[in-house]
Amino acid sequence: MIFKFYGPPGTGKTYRLINRAKAYVRKGVSTHKIGYFAFTRKAAKEARERMPFDEKQLPYFQTLHAFSYHTLRLSEENIMQPYHYEELGKLLNIKVNYVDKFNKEETHYLTNDNPYFQMIGRAINRDITIREEFDRNEHDKKYIKWETLKHIHDNFLEYKRTAKLQDFNDIINNVLDKVPKFDVVFIDEAQDLSPLQWKLYDKLKENSKDIYLAGDDDQAIFTWAGADVERFINEPAKEKVLRYSKRISKAVQDQSSVIVNRILGQRKIKDYFPKTNEGQSFHISDLGQIDLSKGKWLILSRTKSNMLKIMEQLKKKNLYYDSNKGKGHKVRVYSAKKFYDLWKSGKTLEEKNIKDVKEFTGNVSWDRTISWYDAFVNVDVNEKNYIRQMLERGERLDEKARIWVSTIHAIKGGEQDNVILSLEQGDKIQKAIKKSLDKQDEEHRVWYVGTTRAKHNLYKLKAKIKRKGYQL
Repeated sequence: MIFKFYGPPGTGKTYRLINRAKAYVRKGVSTHKIGYFAFTRKAAKEARERMPFDEKQLPYFQTLHAFSYHTLRLSEENIMQPYHYEELGKLLNIKVNYVDKFNKEETHYLTNDNPYFQMIGRAINRDITIREEFDRNEHDKKYIKWETLKHIHDNFLEYKRTAKLQDFNDIINNVLDKVPKFDVVFIDEAQDLSPLQWKLYDKLKENSKDIYLAGDDDQAIFTWAGADVERFINEPAKEKVLRYSKRISKAVQDQSSVIVNRILGQRKIKDYFPKTNEGQSFHISDLGQIDLSKGKWLILSRTKSNMLKIMEQLKKKNLYYDSNKGKGHKVRVYSAKKFYDLWKSGKTLEEKNIKDVKEFTGNVSWDRTISWYDAFVNVDVNEKNYIRQMLERGERLDEKARIWVSTIHAIKGGEQDNVILSLEQGDKIQKAIKKSLDKQDEEHRVWYVGTTRAKHNLYKLKAKIKRKGYQL
């Protein structure tokens, strides 16, 4: 039997799956006969932690890639590593232009995350030829040449064969004939499965008594990477829509409904009830309009480049933030500052701690009368001022920051009381969505996900140039 849970934001998809898994155990099903597959390692870890068993008793609570890796009994030596891609680039003498995290264009040999390998990976994920993938990405043809793409692809296959290596797409393909039998299989965030992963699902379905799928087609934001949301919608199953959100307020729901109703392609209509009638939705034109000195905040951006700009603004305002790119301040400087303070108080430091402090004090003689700020001559003044002013405000820089900055894609599954949603889109995105209904729909889904991370209050930060922003 196949069961499908449609879970709007905060309605407890994962909670429902875990409870069903526990119920099967109570019925006598061995945990070794339960397959629970999450889309990310973080989600898989959280699923294991919610089960009342030791991790060793949950061998199949994994991502699909981890499941394939362990089923094939592979080791790191069998898997393509970043240096392999660079080695291939040097062998082929191919250099490509790319834009780094500081938005500067540079030329390097091939790396695993360059546009050519990304396109090859998407073709495999979608179970189509590289020519078909190339033709369907008209906006990429400015940066990717067909002859170069084919040359890299053909040599990539030969390189892996000769070196007896597999990439993460290969391990999915290679495990299809080795899928064990399960009593029950759970797949969370199933709307994000690619055609290649759906092939693995089909094998799991053949070898299992019961299947539970959970997801939300309105939160399918990885179709650009090959996700097949229509397969999730159309998969025959006994369906249930979860109706009660444990996260979002009525104000946030109203705003998200405006977005989701813009989707013109196939979707499942899902009415649900918000957690509370409290909460508000605001338009703002500048971060300075909000008091960020207290409370917990999530600031979301559509693009990495805009996220970096937001981080710079926060730093100029001396606000302590964290992100998946790291903390606003240099952690090693703050760590050395703590060791220096301990030394000033009369404590004896370990040799490694002394070494850390000396790196930043340079040739300055250690003097217990000198503050860390004056002693740390090898630290940029702006960095020192930033740390000092945050400490003066009482921020604990060794704890999780009250403000988290992220792209919408990277935060999926996250939530916070207060969310600031930067409506900047970028020219490349706008050009892409004008050419394709699919891309327009996916863009609406991205903003839907961003909006529904807010539990209470949503602040919509307007784009500096109106035509470059998403309209809310």
